[in-house]
Amino acid sequence: MTSIAIYYGTMELRYLQSFEAVVRCGGFTKAAADLHLAQPAISAHIKRLEQDLGVKLLHRSRTVTLSAAGERFLPYARVALANLEEGKRLMQSFRTVTAGHVRVAVTPLTGNVNVVDLLANFRNRYPGVTVSLQTGLIAELLSALEQGRVDVVIGPANASVESKEIRRKEITSERLTLITPLAGLRQVTSLSDVKDEPFVCLQADSGLRRLLEKAFTAINAKPRVEFETHSPSSIRELVAANLGCALIAQSVAEGPGPAVQIHDIRNLPKHPPISAIWKAGIAPPIVRFIEELTAFISIT
Repeated sequence: MTSIAIYYGTMELRYLQSFEAVVRCGGFTKAAADLHLAQPAISAHIKRLEQDLGVKLLHRSRTVTLSAAGERFLPYARVALANLEEGKRLMQSFRTVTAGHVRVAVTPLTGNVNVVDLLANFRNRYPGVTVSLQTGLIAELLSALEQGRVDVVIGPANASVESKEIRRKEITSERLTLITPLAGLRQVTSLSDVKDEPFVCLQADSGLRRLLEKAFTAINAKPRVEFETHSPSSIRELVAANLGCALIAQSVAEGPGPAVQIHDIRNLPKHPPISAIWKAGIAPPIVRFIEELTAFISIT
């Protein structure tokens, strides 16, 4: 066993190592050989440990035996050392991730995050780690995360989702914009200009629907939603088909797709940033995936 000099309160863990070795090996000489230390060093460690604790741990005569206090203290010392070894093994697994599984869940809206390229890069770096992918709206995916059915969620979320158990990292910003059909109004300077037009949006329990209603509340109006869909990209397709107007994320409005008019409207509600969300205490493969995601965003 290698001696280490980590402090446990005012007590060095190497003192615990020496104490445990003396008991396990049955004496100072054998303990010194086991730890590859000189016998005087072992004796000094035991003396210092007894001084720190204020009790006698060992009876020294022709044989070494535990005192009553030593018998009570030994299990705690062994637990501390076992925890340290477990921590060292865990850190080793963090350094060399060669196997495992990551369950990734993404919303239809991921901003400028190309999830396919991200997964390809991750698999190339960690070929032994398998990845499963599912999609859904942010509310249902966050529920799956809390229930332990997914490991990482990528989608629009702000700090309100964070808790003692849930961690979040913003990976790219997003903003709302207004889109209208090419054949629609040309001069649109505010949401009031289209308040009487039909709108296309996600279903009523979606975050985008709440943003739409919040925007209309600010102008003392109510949106006339005539078409509902489950996909942000299909909102743009419906608007292009002259079926209404829509408030959507800028990345969707400006990305590949059918032609629509894009209007830069001020005073719209703030769109949640695209974030990675996960639970505390995650396994090494999931840590590596989040690190890969962060690095991927920084170079794209």
